[in-house]
Amino acid sequence: MTVMTLRKYFGTDGIRGVAGQHPMTASFAFHVGIAAAEALKQTGIPKPHFTLGMDTRTSGRMLAHAVSAGICSRGGNCTWLDVIPTPGVSYLTRTLNAHAGIVISASHNPFEDNGIKFFNSDGEKLTDSVEHKIEQLLHQDNLEALDDVTGDSIGSSRRYRREEDDYYRFLLSQAPYLDGLRVGIDCANGAAYALAPRVFQQIGARLDVINAHPDGSNINVQCGSTYPNAITERVHELKLDVGITFDGDADRALLVDKHGRLVTGDHMLAICALVRQETAVVATLMSNLGVETYLQEHGIKLIRTQVGDRYVHEALHSHKLTLGGEQSGHMLFLDKSPTGDGLLTALQTLSAVRKSGKPLEAWVDDIPLYPQTLVNVRVQPDMKATLKDHPEVVTAVKEASQRLGARGRINLRPSGTEALIRVMVEGPEQTEIEDVAASVAAVVERVSA
Repeated sequence: MTVMTLRKYFGTDGIRGVAGQHPMTASFAFHVGIAAAEALKQTGIPKPHFTLGMDTRTSGRMLAHAVSAGICSRGGNCTWLDVIPTPGVSYLTRTLNAHAGIVISASHNPFEDNGIKFFNSDGEKLTDSVEHKIEQLLHQDNLEALDDVTGDSIGSSRRYRREEDDYYRFLLSQAPYLDGLRVGIDCANGAAYALAPRVFQQIGARLDVINAHPDGSNINVQCGSTYPNAITERVHELKLDVGITFDGDADRALLVDKHGRLVTGDHMLAICALVRQETAVVATLMSNLGVETYLQEHGIKLIRTQVGDRYVHEALHSHKLTLGGEQSGHMLFLDKSPTGDGLLTALQTLSAVRKSGKPLEAWVDDIPLYPQTLVNVRVQPDMKATLKDHPEVVTAVKEASQRLGARGRINLRPSGTEALIRVMVEGPEQTEIEDVAASVAAVVERVSA
């Protein structure tokens, strides 16, 4: 039996759920802190040091305090980073020589959700084996069997001093000077609400900022990268040169050009690949066929992998490459950072545009995107992993592929965080792909009923 089949709590991006419901309760988060500290101690680290950050959700502090208490109860130390983008936790875990980092966030999910995500000492996601060890320790019998930690063996927590500001200085070191460019930023009422405006003001942008007033419940609500209409409307209204929109934990970003057209992760991948003179890049099964053709025409190979930054990261390492990403704007620049970083993505893309001497809107004109439609089908949770192999679904996909031929493609995949099957169809004709997607989705829905 593999490690992956033993997973109970960890998904593709840590542990997630509805805050206040198992497993996103304070008591469970406390146990996660215990298990994480103990897992590192069992690898030979007597007093593990964790960094701990969060986004702006109301439930964040509850869960963060609980995790921190669990860590300290097992003799670990914790450095509180407070509200900070997820990639900032990754960066500071390395900078502060911590043994691991923890982020309390559900990224682009609704505010009711929350999550617990880990980084190792290199700022990368934990290996399957370490996650498996934490899961083993979360069993009640294993927790109760641990020896008491008392006296000066108990750990402590401290607050990170903002005047140190290492992550802010890192971002500035990767930024172009924007020389009065009119930039709109949508902070999604999330983790980038204070840092992003500060960075872009410092590099010479004439800035307009929206959704930078988090109240604990407005994160991702009709704003941010999952709702780019907000920044698009702002760009139109104020006649801005470019718009940037982040998600709740700012590990991804999307751009909008001066005409209000969305600049997806596929666009940014192509722009950066050409300007950086890459020979190959990594994208996912969802990346647009038009972008793949465009890259091939410029001598750049596109390597596809499963959906999820974890798989993009693995493929980059295995092929010894540095640039990859997803349509969602979750980009990886492994020569700059080991994890997806929305601010870094925006800065690197704008830097590439300026270096090219060609405005962003001209790049959007040049890069072809085929129409693509995505239908989410809600299914029974226990059927999510196997539905795509059901005979009726296999037949429906085969017939759809024959109908599209070489002009298009279809892909089915289970969501990594929800009980959904995502049906993606791509091709030159919008009406055709919508019809194909609807027919396949209907079969998936019927079989899963």
